[in-house]
Amino acid sequence: MADSDSEASSNENILTESFLHLEEIDVNLYRGANLFHPIGSRSVYGGQVVAHALRAAYTTVPVQHHVHSVHCYFLKGGSADTPILYHVDHTREGRTYCNRNVKAIQEGAPIFTMQASFKRVETDLYTHQYSMPKVPGPEGLLSSVEIMERQLKTDSVSARRKRYIKKKLTESVTYENRPVNEQYSYREEPLEAVSYNWVRALGHIGDDSKMHECVAVYLSDSILDVSLLPAGVYGKDSSQRMFVTSLDHSVWFHNPFRIDEWMLYEKESPHCGDGRAMTQGRLWKRDGTLAMSVAQEGVVRTFKSSL
Repeated sequence: MADSDSEASSNENILTESFLHLEEIDVNLYRGANLFHPIGSRSVYGGQVVAHALRAAYTTVPVQHHVHSVHCYFLKGGSADTPILYHVDHTREGRTYCNRNVKAIQEGAPIFTMQASFKRVETDLYTHQYSMPKVPGPEGLLSSVEIMERQLKTDSVSARRKRYIKKKLTESVTYENRPVNEQYSYREEPLEAVSYNWVRALGHIGDDSKMHECVAVYLSDSILDVSLLPAGVYGKDSSQRMFVTSLDHSVWFHNPFRIDEWMLYEKESPHCGDGRAMTQGRLWKRDGTLAMSVAQEGVVRTFKSSL
């Protein structure tokens, strides 16, 4: 967590100048380096690939257009050892809407595709939205980092889980996550596949709304974890492990927001079976405005291992 202005500035550099930095190397062709490989993952963080692809697409659309939806497929896990190239195809140009297709390539093979749609801002008298869930605010809640530090001192947490936590705590923290229910992180017993987390990017992102949208899709890829809550796999004596990876990812943007301010990430998983889990999410501003909707399907497989 960032507890000072200098730490906040450092986190801003990690997000905007490192993890989300793109280099334009030719017309409609971009290169992303400084790739983030999370502890325990087999490949680079999918949210970073989505954010890179959206940044690349944004450089090719008229300035008055803003993204309203992205639909992505993860084709192959990316490596953090080799830069990823992003090629943007101008699918459609229109007065109100325009579309871009982005293909991510690594070592000559496609690893990811994204179809993004952008539109001009317009107003209409007819509007409606769901009501924001009534949950405690972020003040007074523990962050995910603080919860992991507490887990290291808890006897009910397995030795394998503690080894993972120690490695996880060495990672750069780019956004703060405060679960409304601390038990979401312990998973000592099966829980309902619903969670509420207050999230915000660390550091000041600036005033460019397009960068806030890129950072939001970066952190939105954390949704698949809600599908694991009914498993309760972190108990001290549990030998059950889960293989989890994203298959696809879609985001719809409804209203402007700042991702460096607290937002409520509501997540749920209506179904898991056949080695796949479906998840859905909504990102709310503190004033109750629905900012984004998210949907993702991922591979979720169980296997046994020694402790």
